[in-house]
Amino acid sequence: MAAKAFQKIYTKIENITKATCMLRATGVGNEELATIGGRLAQVVRIMGDEVTLQVFGGTEGIPTNAEVIFLGKAPSLQVGDQLIGRFFNAYGEPIDGGPAVTGREVEIGGPSVNPVRREQPSELIATGIAGIDLNNTLVTGQKIPFFADPDQPFNEVMAMVALRAKSDKIILGGMGMTNDDYLFFKNTFSNAGALDRIISFINTTEDPSVERLLIPDMALTAAEYFSVEKKEKVLVLLTDMTNYADALAIVSNRMDQIPSKDSMPGSLYSDLAKIYEKAVQFPDGGSITIIAVTTLSGGDITHAVPDNTGYITEGQLYLRRDSNVGKVIIDPFRSLSRLKQLVIGKKTREDHPQVMNAAVRLFSDAAGAQTKQENGFDLTDYDERTLRFAADYSRHLLAIDVNVDIEGMLDTAWGLFGKYFRPAEVNIKQSLIDTYWPKEA
Repeated sequence: MAAKAFQKIYTKIENITKATCMLRATGVGNEELATIGGRLAQVVRIMGDEVTLQVFGGTEGIPTNAEVIFLGKAPSLQVGDQLIGRFFNAYGEPIDGGPAVTGREVEIGGPSVNPVRREQPSELIATGIAGIDLNNTLVTGQKIPFFADPDQPFNEVMAMVALRAKSDKIILGGMGMTNDDYLFFKNTFSNAGALDRIISFINTTEDPSVERLLIPDMALTAAEYFSVEKKEKVLVLLTDMTNYADALAIVSNRMDQIPSKDSMPGSLYSDLAKIYEKAVQFPDGGSITIIAVTTLSGGDITHAVPDNTGYITEGQLYLRRDSNVGKVIIDPFRSLSRLKQLVIGKKTREDHPQVMNAAVRLFSDAAGAQTKQENGFDLTDYDERTLRFAADYSRHLLAIDVNVDIEGMLDTAWGLFGKYFRPAEVNIKQSLIDTYWPKEA
């Protein structure tokens, strides 16, 4: 809806909190934008003629007689090919020094795709990271979070996925990033020559925290343009959803809503689902896949944000530091992709499912051997071999800095099996042993 020619101006604000203003107005829509004393605001609640607006830059210094002008439209994004290779703020305005984007204006935050228009995901999306592609293979149209402690290099992992993933477009949504993180992404993408398929929406710690709430919708509106109209495979990377949830809590608390678990708003599940449910595989080939970082406070997986996220998404990926090899790995025990069975052994080599299972089982045996060792028990020859295998498996396959295609991952795993074990110990089907067991072992 275009802005009205004769906009109604209000000058009587009845209540001001740290983040919101309340006044009486008519003919106003939910989520409509307004300016209050020149500051951008958005309608967050309407009760009769009582309208509550959330002020993005905070309300400090706004008088009760400030001019309130309703703009007659919700937040929107100019969509088109001009978005490609650019960096934008939460309002879709360029922050990279380049020109403004022109295109078709689309309101952000629309509904997710009707289930009857969805297709069962069946296309592999390779990331080049073995801890994902080998053990927790992702499928186009999937939604999955990275659970990570705040001190882990999750932004580096996201940048790696952006550069390596086999998809047509990558859309990054950054919430509460430090300027260092923003420059890291910008420099990494520029230096790799990958800007021709990457679009970034960035909110930094210097921007108002409430603006973070716009970032996922901006990123997903761009994703819908490329997946629906261009029929492309789009990968959306969102970091960090905990910062997004904290911004939700700030607004909720300032509106005097009764908080739920961990001071989060009672609507947290719906707010998160509204984002994650935009992941979709379309029948005509376009798709939106969502990988999102959720940082854990003190490793607490029961906190409301990861807890709710786990119910919505199709698995999770855990980062942890393997102290035995000094590298950050994708933890094979706690990570899970619930859709991997749709592609492993079908869109990948026939030996993939059995190699994956055998490697994780042997890694588990090594964990048992390490416990025995730490408790002073004698180790068997098999125990010793599993420990050496586990170190190599972590170093050459699970570590996030390993970049290899899936066939290379499978060949590496077979090489490790042959180096440390006899065929009978690996427990893989004989026909696969005959085909893939290293000949020199």
